[in-house]
Amino acid sequence: MESIAISKFKATCLAVLARVKRTGKPVVVTRFGEPIAEVVPPSPAGRRGAWLGTFRASGRIVGDVVSPASDESEWDVLRS
Repeated sequence: MESIAISKFKATCLAVLARVKRTGKPVVVTRFGEPIAEVVPPSPAGRRGAWLGTFRASGRIVGDVVSPASDESEWDVLRS
């Protein structure tokens, strides 16, 4: 695993990140010879499926979902 001093990493950050992405090899960032961070390539992005219908088996409809939740006589807008 390659290691790089923090001062050099700061100066060449974008190039180091591009190299890690391209090669897939991680880089350890050190400060005074002691590791403080590790730059690793991103994990492979999984194919995102369609999100519609993902909760189709997790819910249950109970009661009437079409009629109003309260009686129409309780509605202020109808009392004119």
